[in-house]
Amino acid sequence: MAFAPAHLIIILMIILIGFFLVVFPFMKIFKKAGFPSALGVLMIVPLVHFVMLFFLAFSEWPALRKSE
Repeated sequence: MAFAPAHLIIILMIILIGFFLVVFPFMKIFKKAGFPSALGVLMIVPLVHFVMLFFLAFSEWPALRKSE
């Protein structure tokens, strides 16, 4: 038996909820750090999210440079 249309809708809703649970907080973090908030979308790409975490942790934050 194949998936019913209702199953597809439920799966898409779960994917969208997961997307917003991962991407939205990182978009806010990147924005507060002074980087473009669109970098948060890269957090859903496998292996790139590890690189972005190290970038966020060890780079100079433009928001901190402005406050000095």
